[in-house]
Amino acid sequence: MRLDVWLWCVRAFKTRSLAVEAIRAGRVSVDGVEAKPSKDVTPGQVVSVKTELHVRVLRALALPRSRVGAALVPLHAEDQTPPEVVEAARQRAREQAAMRPRGLGRPTKRDRRRIDALQG
Repeated sequence: MRLDVWLWCVRAFKTRSLAVEAIRAGRVSVDGVEAKPSKDVTPGQVVSVKTELHVRVLRALALPRSRVGAALVPLHAEDQTPPEVVEAARQRAREQAAMRPRGLGRPTKRDRRRIDALQG
């Protein structure tokens, strides 16, 4: 299965075109080597995805036929990102959400919901 399709199927990216964009930008590697969108993924390979806040490490367990529901993702991909890295990224996201540049006014309803979601 193509790398871009697999990343989309296991919900690493919202759309396949976003997956292709990230791969071409060099933010995705397979077994430590930068890959192209057409690279074949096989079970057992480790895929690293650099996001804005941290590096997400996924191990391919199976190849889904199409995009799977969130509850079925653990059957196809194992998240091997260390918990400390995930928690540090969440903390950074909380800090960024809490800091609003001066002069932007009050938070919008959407901003308030994001801030509340991050705070727990």
